[in-house]
Amino acid sequence: MTAETVELAHALGVGAAERPADGSNAHRNPGTPLMLEMFAAHAVNRSAAERRAATLVLRRSVKKIWQAGWLVNAIRCIDLTTLAGDDTADRVTRLCAKARRPLARHIVEGLGIAEMNLTTGAVCVYPTMVAAAVRALSGSGIPVASVATGFPAGLMPLPLRLAEIRYAVDQGAAEIDIVITREHVLNGNWSALYDEVCAMREACGPAHMKAILATGDLETLRNVYAASMVAMQAGADFIKTSTGKEGINATLPVSLVMLRALRDYGDLTGHVVGFKPAGGMRTAKDALNWQVLMKEELGNDWLSPHLFRLGASSMLADIERQLDHHVTGRYAASSRHALA
Repeated sequence: MTAETVELAHALGVGAAERPADGSNAHRNPGTPLMLEMFAAHAVNRSAAERRAATLVLRRSVKKIWQAGWLVNAIRCIDLTTLAGDDTADRVTRLCAKARRPLARHIVEGLGIAEMNLTTGAVCVYPTMVAAAVRALSGSGIPVASVATGFPAGLMPLPLRLAEIRYAVDQGAAEIDIVITREHVLNGNWSALYDEVCAMREACGPAHMKAILATGDLETLRNVYAASMVAMQAGADFIKTSTGKEGINATLPVSLVMLRALRDYGDLTGHVVGFKPAGGMRTAKDALNWQVLMKEELGNDWLSPHLFRLGASSMLADIERQLDHHVTGRYAASSRHALA
């Protein structure tokens, strides 16, 4: 093992905790009764949140071997996603092949990480594509995540949304990304939101549930904090920023508010909940920025795939391009690193 490889392995220590070999999440959030006192009087200072998010990424900069280590860690945390209207089983199969081997062989060899068996954190698809993804990922340990509950708007009768969850689980999904009813948040109808998410959690059964808040539709950061708390109280194993279909998707200030809610919830209940930003993240720089935010706000434990996911597709191609530059000293054409 070269000195550079040893240094890279040390750099990768930012995300040392691993997902169990069966691809499941190491933690479940049992939830709590609905407790309005945990969030009803909580105010959020928007300008302070924006300033904190902006200064965090400027204050911490990682370069050279350390940047390579952080980018490799980001790959471990990516939910490699396709949610297009023209998805096919063949497209999903190609995506799964990329999830199994996210980096070109010469990059893996150049980094000295062949023994790491690097894969993405999961593959995320529509319910009708779950079976194809499960087949393509058989034996890999990579979980299949499925969106459900009338994604992306969620404006379907609740019984149909619950049936969609059960269908995806029956097809083999190990993780379910549900969407909440934004109207409940905008009207402050917290009991309705809590009951809805509890029903979704029950329908998920053994599958882990990520609650998508669609923060771009929630109007205020105070609503973001409250919705995060209610989703966690209802048993969400992850809270997730966006569907990727809203006008405004994942942003650092919104993510900061959600992380503060996640930390407060953990301090009050002792339950551990994961976080997934999604939508609008396309570059290796984005991957670094969100990891910096996680490390500064929650610590190293949240830099592992069982507690942190990046909902993305094109981001992986840019990460691969940056790592290619690290290994070869040259930037390859973007077409050399196609997504799948």
